Amino acid sequence: VTVAVSAPAQAQRVPIVRDAEIERLLIDYAKPLLAAAGIKGVTEIILINDTSFNAFVNGRSIYINTGTVMMSGTPNEVIGVLAHEIGHLAGGHQERLRQKLESAGRMATIAGLVGMGAAVAGAATGSGDAGQAGAGIAAGAQEMARRSILAYQRTEEITADRSAITYLDRTGQSAKGMLVTFQRFQTSLALSGTRVDPYKISHPLPRERIANLEDLAQKSPNFGKTDSAALQARHDLARAKVAAYSGNINTVRRLFRDRPDSIGLKYGEAISTFLQGSSKDALKKFDALAKQLPQNGYVHEIRGEILLKASRPGDAAKAFRTALKLDPGKGATIQIGLGQSLLLAGDADGAIKELGEALRRDKSNATGYEYLARAYAQTGREPDALLATAQ
Repeated sequence: VTVAVSAPAQAQRVPIVRDAEIERLLIDYAKPLLAAAGIKGVTEIILINDTSFNAFVNGRSIYINTGTVMMSGTPNEVIGVLAHEIGHLAGGHQERLRQKLESAGRMATIAGLVGMGAAVAGAATGSGDAGQAGAGIAAGAQEMARRSILAYQRTEEITADRSAITYLDRTGQSAKGMLVTFQRFQTSLALSGTRVDPYKISHPLPRERIANLEDLAQKSPNFGKTDSAALQARHDLARAKVAAYSGNINTVRRLFRDRPDSIGLKYGEAISTFLQGSSKDALKKFDALAKQLPQNGYVHEIRGEILLKASRPGDAAKAFRTALKLDPGKGATIQIGLGQSLLLAGDADGAIKELGEALRRDKSNATGYEYLARAYAQTGREPDALLATAQ
C-alpha cells in the first residue's frame, strides 16, 4: 500500500496546508488500515487548512481538516476517522453515489415533465385544479429525489462505520475513538439546541451511530487497547502545531491545560514564540527541544525556518539537512526548505539539485517550482527558469 500527500485541490482553491510532520503522522495512521481494507496503489492524504472537525473522500484521496487533528485528544480518535473514510473508499461509495444521483436526476426530470405536462393541459382546458396538481407533482418529484439521495447517503455512512470497526479489529486497534468522536458530535448538537429533521440530513444522527456501533465496538477484544506513549507524544506535537499556527499561545495552553508537563505544550509555545516574531527566543526554545527530542527531525525543520527568518541561510541549510536525515518519510517540503536555504546562501547549483529531487517526489508543490525558477535564473539557465515558472 502506498500513501502519498499532494495538492490536487489547489486548482479548486481548497485551502490546503503542507506540513511534513502532520502528513507523516497521518500516513502512519492510514497505512495499516488501507492494507486491512485491501486497498492497493496510491492513496493521497490531503490536509485542509480548516479548524472545524471534518474529513471526506474524493476519488482516491482522503481530505482531513487540520481541526480534526487538533480536536482529537488521542491518535485513536483520528485513526477512527480515517478508518471510516477508508470504508467509503473500499466500498466504492462515491462512484455508487454518482450513479444514484444520475438515476434520481432522471426520475425527477421525468416526474417534473409529467407535472409540467399536467399543468399545461390544465391551462389549455381551463382546469385550474389540474394545473395546480401538475405544479405539485413537479415540486414533489424534486423533494422525493432529494430525500432518496439523503437516505442512500445515510445507509452508506452506516456501512462505512461498520467497515471501520472491521479494519480496526484487523489491525488490533480499538474502536473507542470512533465512539468518543460521535459523543463529541452529540454533545455539540445538544448544546446548540438545534432541532434536526433526521430525514433531511446526509449522515445518521450521532446518537444513532453510537447505538449502532457501541455494542459491536465493546465486544471487540481490542476495545480496551490504548495508544502507545510514543504515538501519543507525536499526536500531541501535531495538535500543538495546528493550535499555534491557527490560533495563538493561549490556544495552545487551553489545549494542554490538563497536562502542563506535556511535550506538546512546550512545542506549541516554542512555535508561538517564533510566530510572534521573536526569532532569538524561539531559537533558544527549539535548541532545548532538539536536546529533549534528538531523533525528531521536525524540530530541526522549524529551527531551519527560524534561522532563515534571522537571515542565517547557511545555518538554516544545516538544520534542514539534519531534519531531512531524521525524517523517515524524507519529506519533500523539508528538502524544498533546504533548497531555499542553499539558494539564499549563494549555492544555486546545490539548490537546483535539492529542489529537483524534491519536485520529482512532489510534482505539485508550487513553492518548490518558484525557488527552482530563481535558482535557474541565477545560473543563467533562462529557458529552464521559464519552464519552472510555468510549472
